[in-house]
Amino acid sequence: MAGKIMVVDDEPSVVELIAYNLEVEGFSVLKAFDGTEALSLTRRENPDLVILDLMLPGMDGLAVCRELRKEMDTPILILTARKEVVDRVVALEIGADDYLVKPFSPRELVARIKAILRRTAPGGKRQARLVRGPVEIDLGARRVKVAGKEIELSFRQFELLRLLLENAGQVMTRDLLLETIWGFDFDGDYRTVDVHIFNLRAKLREAMDESWIETVRGVGYRFNVKKDL
Repeated sequence: MAGKIMVVDDEPSVVELIAYNLEVEGFSVLKAFDGTEALSLTRRENPDLVILDLMLPGMDGLAVCRELRKEMDTPILILTARKEVVDRVVALEIGADDYLVKPFSPRELVARIKAILRRTAPGGKRQARLVRGPVEIDLGARRVKVAGKEIELSFRQFELLRLLLENAGQVMTRDLLLETIWGFDFDGDYRTVDVHIFNLRAKLREAMDESWIETVRGVGYRFNVKKDL
């Protein structure tokens, strides 16, 4: 899975921390410290993925993301201290593939990068759909169909379902789901995850007889691929 990753952040210590963890995993790393440099280097080097801070000098991260989306399909992971839901929604709506809040776990960052790269086709073209059994997600339009019927999900329900489908068959701990969807410094507890999973299951059951999301007692949740079609 090793490839070329662009890291864009105005804090050299953050860039070096990310670069070290990526290089350990076999990735080659490009570095940029402002928006203008990031655009120029991305256009020239065509990386497999861009890690992009929002608060950059000069051209900010959202502007960089918009410009990149006009020209290429390179996956973009936003890594920022801005934790409000509105920031996440705006970034995802203008074309970012994922959103991670600082402070962050390098291990989680690498896992997210690998997940994004798994769902991109050769040459950096993103797959339009994610399909597991009767569940189909249109990643670009952020729409979900279950057994051919479209269902409406909230922002966090969509992100939970996407994460479970991307890791189908694997147990996703409550800790990981909480940090990934709500952010590293979220003040709530595990019940937040449980309530959202309960509501997500209810919506899935409206379109089919069962939700396919299994509870692993004392650990977390798993999307069951043993039934996968």
